[in-house]
Amino acid sequence: MTTATLIQVGKKLKKARQKRSLTQQQVADKVGIHVSYYYRIERGVVNPSIEILEQVCKVLKIKGSEILPF
Repeated sequence: MTTATLIQVGKKLKKARQKRSLTQQQVADKVGIHVSYYYRIERGVVNPSIEILEQVCKVLKIKGSEILPF
């Protein structure tokens, strides 16, 4: 994904997380990743694998199509 796409995905994940009143730590714990890695996903700094994105979507109870721009 491009940097712009990563930032867009991250913003959507952050919004979904806040809607569910979850902390970054809570999401990271449920997904099984380090909180700093999840923070970087939300900031659009890293390109997570499809598997990680799938798990994050499950935790946030959203569809992949809600965060991916394609």
